[in-house]
Amino acid sequence: MLAERDTGISHSLEPAGTVRVVLASDHESVRSGLHHLFASEPMTSLSEESRGAVEIVLAEILNNVVEHAYAEFPGKIEICVTLRETYLFIRMVDTGLPMPDGELPIGRMSDPKLARDLPEGGFGWFLIRNLSQDLTYDRDGDQNILGFCISVDDRH
Repeated sequence: MLAERDTGISHSLEPAGTVRVVLASDHESVRSGLHHLFASEPMTSLSEESRGAVEIVLAEILNNVVEHAYAEFPGKIEICVTLRETYLFIRMVDTGLPMPDGELPIGRMSDPKLARDLPEGGFGWFLIRNLSQDLTYDRDGDQNILGFCISVDDRH
């Protein structure tokens, strides 16, 4: 199965405690990869509220990568996650199409009356921007590099 074959999770030595996940750019691989990621450290030590915020942000971003960056061809998505004190630092790299105009979407709240006419509701980048901090995007050669952190607390 493609999702199992192309999903890899490893614990990197640099920096210590970093988990690296490589996924194929399809919805099945993303679901499987997120399931495995959230079953490993540091995700298992997060509170339910923090896990929920991280899951929303990752799912929204990965959905955008699959549907837009890799709309024309398949590829890989790399996710690196590092927990440092009360922040989860995440870096995502893909070789899909670049962001329009080379910039991240603004992420304004959609008018709820208009949202029902949008195919996915139009709230993705609004949620991403409101649940994360220090969101950065860079196009380096053929790579999209997205970085951000999420405040996590109440670890159990």
